[in-house]
Amino acid sequence: MKKHFAILLFVVLALGLCVPPVFAQASGTVKGVCKDPQGTPVADAVVVWTNQDNGQKYTLKTNKKGEYFSLGLSPGKYVVTLYKNTDDMKANKEMDHVKGFTVTLDENTLDLDMKKDLEEAAKGKGLTAEQVKQQQEQNAKVEKEKSTVGKLNDKLNAAKAASDAGDYDAAIAALTEATQMDATRDLLWFKLGDYYRMSAPKQTDPAEKQKRLDSAVESYQKAVDLKKAAPPDKDPAKAAKDLAAYYNNLADAYSKDKKTDDAVKTYELSAQTDPSSAAQAYFNMGAVLTNAGKADAAIAAFDKCIAADPTRAEAYYQKGVNLLGKATLQGDKTVPAPGTVEALQKYLEIAPTGPNAQNAKDLLASLGTKVETTYGTKKKPSKN
Repeated sequence: MKKHFAILLFVVLALGLCVPPVFAQASGTVKGVCKDPQGTPVADAVVVWTNQDNGQKYTLKTNKKGEYFSLGLSPGKYVVTLYKNTDDMKANKEMDHVKGFTVTLDENTLDLDMKKDLEEAAKGKGLTAEQVKQQQEQNAKVEKEKSTVGKLNDKLNAAKAASDAGDYDAAIAALTEATQMDATRDLLWFKLGDYYRMSAPKQTDPAEKQKRLDSAVESYQKAVDLKKAAPPDKDPAKAAKDLAAYYNNLADAYSKDKKTDDAVKTYELSAQTDPSSAAQAYFNMGAVLTNAGKADAAIAAFDKCIAADPTRAEAYYQKGVNLLGKATLQGDKTVPAPGTVEALQKYLEIAPTGPNAQNAKDLLASLGTKVETTYGTKKKPSKN
């Protein structure tokens, strides 16, 4: 009995000793080096091996030399995809990929050398060595631009988040860093100008307030200069809108700094640059002139606003308010200047429940005029 047990134990042990070699032969190893189009190793990148037969994925990472290595991949055909980092992997923004790579039970080497691939592709197209070099330089320029834009967008997003939270100092710091990274982007200067302008009224120190308004004007002016010097845009209409917005906010900075003449000139530039937004520019101009006590110029600005957009109710109201200052007295009766009543009536016609509707009605009543909302429309002929 003991003999049989000993034999059985020996068989079990023998089988046990045979198991590891069987499992060891069920998978292969993979390794390789990853390089970008400039031939630089891609450190801390993600290499995903996806089995085309069963969908199983193996996610590997490269070291500082761009090398990766892994044991335990089951044999089969794989799609191998290179990502710069985990964020790019989640966003499915690949750098390179290989389809149909066969993994065997042996050691399998697959280098993802983008520079070499480009060179081979160029040779296949009959390009000269100089043309290949030019292509590589262009690819390097494109990659650098993508990297720069990504970093700048991060700064823009951080600045917006800070601004939304009311932390303009943090927004200004983020955009200042962005302009130091690349001072040629007009949008960066425009947004920096916005944060300086919006933060200025919150300053209790007059000197600091003045400093921020000056910085806003300087930033907006840089944005304008860069936009005007830029090559022709693929979308001229959008480019015009952007430049008009730069002028509009620059004019607002001037107005907050009590520089009325500069504000008026700049609003005019905004209106001329983008006629589709001229109504807003002229309305803003009229508001600045009203605050400066220049009624005649304000009325002219609101007339331009109305010409650009006849449906802008608030322009009629503001025109009427400015015209009230030109009323005269005949005995004890107030005689409004021509156009006053019509402007207030037009406001009520367009915005009968607008924010200034009651004010308009009260003003008309003070002038001894009934509210008439048919101003500007043809009256129907009376029936006999």
